[in-house]
Amino acid sequence: MKTVTKTRTHVRRTRRAQFAWIVCKHVKSNAIVLAKGCATVGIGAGQMSRVDSVEIALKKAGENTRGTVLASDAFFPFPDGPEAAAKAGVTAIIQPGGSVKDREVIETCDRYGMAMVTTSVRHFRH
Repeated sequence: MKTVTKTRTHVRRTRRAQFAWIVCKHVKSNAIVLAKGCATVGIGAGQMSRVDSVEIALKKAGENTRGTVLASDAFFPFPDGPEAAAKAGVTAIIQPGGSVKDREVIETCDRYGMAMVTTSVRHFRH
């Protein structure tokens, strides 16, 4: 894992990110998992749009979004998903990276003070 944002992760946040990443591996296509501690609080999946999956996960988490870690099974093709997550109180994202728009996505996370870790591994399942 590589931290790509100015905001660095700390050990506790990294453990939460690893937990969310493992759960995300078992969710189908355009999977977004929100974790708080070692519990999932929101999952969005099966959508044609990654931002739609983010919004579903945020809706499912409800009041529990503040302080969560978001895992995505594939890269973010646009910064809209991370921006929605940041506005809802997500503190860190773990995702594969590798989008042609990675720089824009990272800049969005930096603007909101949100940490992002990339794995270079996709879990994307159809």
